[in-house]
Amino acid sequence: MNPDAISVELKWLAHGEGLPVPTYGTEHAAGMDLHAAVAEDESVTLAPGGGIELIPCGFSMAVPVGYEAQVRPRSGLAVKFGISMPNAPGTIDADYRGEVCVPLINHGPEPFVVERGMRIAQMLVLPVPRVSWSVVDDLCATTRGQGGFGHTGV
Repeated sequence: MNPDAISVELKWLAHGEGLPVPTYGTEHAAGMDLHAAVAEDESVTLAPGGGIELIPCGFSMAVPVGYEAQVRPRSGLAVKFGISMPNAPGTIDADYRGEVCVPLINHGPEPFVVERGMRIAQMLVLPVPRVSWSVVDDLCATTRGQGGFGHTGV
């Protein structure tokens, strides 16, 4: 085991039993694959042109304090089928104990069927520093200044 790895508790829910835990697909992958926990004999169909469905992953977890879990779309599903997440990236806070679910949206022209065990998203567990605000009268100057929203061109 990686000495820098953090421990995250995972609790299987009844409909998630038998699915893999979130797993890195390759040695240097940043995200862990999340699997769909739809019923074995059922599927969920995402309607083309913007259909959204909330897909269960079949587990809950305890993200350590000082961390968040970010859920992101899978690039292969996006490129091949137009499948993404309407809130990408989604955040799972350290105090959330409900089921991990993934909202999927179908931007593609064809219906997309989600079946049990399908890899539907990827998740990263990352540190999140707490912010302490300092209200000031003026901010330090930068070359960019207030330029934003495409100010550097295309």
